[in-house]
Amino acid sequence: MNSTYFTRRTIRKYEPREIGEELLERILTAGVRASTTGNMQVYSIIVTRDRAIKEKLAPAHFNQPMVTEAPVVLTFCADFNRFSKWCRQRDAEPGYDNFLSFMTAAIDALIAAQTICNAAEEEGLGICYLGTATYNADMIIEVLELPSLVVPVATVTLGWPAQVPDQPDRLPLEAVVHQEKYVDFTASAIDDLYRAREARSDSIQFVAENGKETLAQVFTDVRYKKSDNEFFSAKFLDAIRRQGFTV
Repeated sequence: MNSTYFTRRTIRKYEPREIGEELLERILTAGVRASTTGNMQVYSIIVTRDRAIKEKLAPAHFNQPMVTEAPVVLTFCADFNRFSKWCRQRDAEPGYDNFLSFMTAAIDALIAAQTICNAAEEEGLGICYLGTATYNADMIIEVLELPSLVVPVATVTLGWPAQVPDQPDRLPLEAVVHQEKYVDFTASAIDDLYRAREARSDSIQFVAENGKETLAQVFTDVRYKKSDNEFFSAKFLDAIRRQGFTV
């Protein structure tokens, strides 16, 4: 198995060096070979190199510097537009303007995204996923001129790493893998699974910097607040509806 799976890091700073067309095409080709529901490939990938367009996209991603600094920004979209047009041009009436179809297309897009990220890292490139694609989908739709039945679900910055940051920690395997059936977590199991993460020096610093008592409070009160989750949930659902999916 390729060692990059075990050594990967999120890269947020990039060298001012372009990605060659041949290399990018090879990476994208690997992505479109990924698994897809019914072999429909109901996703699209918008490749952004132009700095002016990156600058227009930046506010949608809360102006994170890597959006304009990375040589390539990839926006992965759930896309039933193309497939529906093909159906109609072949005397078949599509019925894909619904939530299940959106989820199908979103899953297709995310599988392709992860495959492209794996291929890019094997080539020595660095990547960073931006969850803000769903926070401000409406802004991205406008900048990229996405038609009906096309919704952004992930953005990835791509480039040559300018630094090698520390590898982020991960929970132990037993936190996420269940054998045969789901086994719910006892209080003591939760303590065991999160003990190492909570004891890290960077976690302790994170808690202190935010004036909280526990690492969990940083997530619930600062990073991913209920009010923010509800606001961006409503915003994203509205964007999905306006793009033609019934949810």
